[in-house]
Amino acid sequence: MAKNILIVLLVLGILATAAIVVGSVFVMRTVEDTVRPVADLSAGVSTQVAGILHPTPTIIPDPVTIVREVRSLARLETIQYTVEKVITAETGQGALGFLFGDKLLFIAHGVVIAGVDLDKLAPDDIRIDSEGRVYLRLPEPEIFVATLDNEQSYVYDRDTGLLTRGDITLEAAARKAAEDEIRKAALEDGILEQAQRNAESTLYGMLRAMGIPDVLFAAEDWSLPVLEATATP
Repeated sequence: MAKNILIVLLVLGILATAAIVVGSVFVMRTVEDTVRPVADLSAGVSTQVAGILHPTPTIIPDPVTIVREVRSLARLETIQYTVEKVITAETGQGALGFLFGDKLLFIAHGVVIAGVDLDKLAPDDIRIDSEGRVYLRLPEPEIFVATLDNEQSYVYDRDTGLLTRGDITLEAAARKAAEDEIRKAALEDGILEQAQRNAESTLYGMLRAMGIPDVLFAAEDWSLPVLEATATP
């Protein structure tokens, strides 16, 4: 009899323990289910706040496109420079600069392309002698493109006065100055001279491949001695 009572007590004890465990699990799940919507709401609010503080730009191009001009080109691009320039632009840097001044440091990456515009060749610029040799007087080399690479150009640092929001035209002025400086740097490095040599080399190879016995590039004045091409077959 005592043994049976002991068994019954053990069974009751096991059932009571199981009930407590199940109850605890139920309570934990109920707490998790209650807290989860609050956590999800907090995460959603954080995302919305981040979107307000750091909005993603939306670009909406106008569907109307107006083509102003279509012009055929015969440009022989013979050289490209990639130039990096640091530009400092500032305004209001007087005695009250700490209040009303604006200063930025702009890192400019630009591309300069030069060559010869073959559309400027006139009939008098080409001569052929009795042996089939071609005498060619090329137009002056020129810069076709001098522009910034917007993907790599950026404002590195900007310092505005305490009582100003900054000059809205300052960055545009820095970009314009950067384009001018990039063009100037390429010119000082001899881009036009190199463009001339490359043009002569390219045309020499093309005309020789077409069966021309020889190609000679003349000076600006036809009365001057003819200069032989810089390239060799």
